[in-house]
Amino acid sequence: MHLSFYKYQGTGNDFVILDNRDGKYDTLSNEQVQFLCDRRFGIGADGLMLLNTKEGYDFYMKYYNADGRESTMCGNGGRCLVKFAWDLGLRKSKIHFLAVDGPHDAVVTEKGWVNLKMIDVHGVKEYFGDQILQTGSPHYVKIVPSADEINVFEEGRGIRYSKDFAADGINVNFLEITGDDSIRVRTYERGVEDETYSCGTGVTAAALVAAHNDNGFNRVEVSTKGGTLSVEYDKHGEEDFSNIWLCGPAERVFEGSISI
Repeated sequence: MHLSFYKYQGTGNDFVILDNRDGKYDTLSNEQVQFLCDRRFGIGADGLMLLNTKEGYDFYMKYYNADGRESTMCGNGGRCLVKFAWDLGLRKSKIHFLAVDGPHDAVVTEKGWVNLKMIDVHGVKEYFGDQILQTGSPHYVKIVPSADEINVFEEGRGIRYSKDFAADGINVNFLEITGDDSIRVRTYERGVEDETYSCGTGVTAAALVAAHNDNGFNRVEVSTKGGTLSVEYDKHGEEDFSNIWLCGPAERVFEGSISI
């Protein structure tokens, strides 16, 4: 199979993107996805996305982890796919698309950022002093004194493969609260099975855990290894969040073709 691909990144979280509006990549296998995401033998990426058509929506987002398996929602991936569609000519004030976790809206700003509306979150579960929540993907959030002093691969992998999470996997976030409205986050991602430079759904989960207002509007600036994002949301009580927006840059890195 010969395919044309595009490489995008959002705060260092990088993706192979294929324009599949004509369905020509529907037969792509998990093994082929894994090869394309391989950083030594393929293109190299944290994940791969297909831009598909969907009646009633601007497009449908199909996402695969780097291990080749179709996965749950990817926040930075969604932002990058919106920017890809925008670069293809989908210039609208608000883009409306469907992903595995449901409908999403997105806005491309004048400075080139992509702001993505995430799903509402109802429920934050305490787990031995840490927090577990669903932001389109399952996330474990652990508050630490210094995120930069954590061995994310070792500690994240230990939690991800512990007996309660090994079967389905979980993303593990180490959260440092750096100010009233600022945090630093490092994430071990399942499917990549390593630390990534940024994780959109993880940043969102950490920001919700770090909510600095008892109720009402919150805006949190988030520092990651790959750059800075912001998360805005409304908080209702202790466990309910709505109007959640993940905001940050999304850029084309390069494009090319490859035979597999």
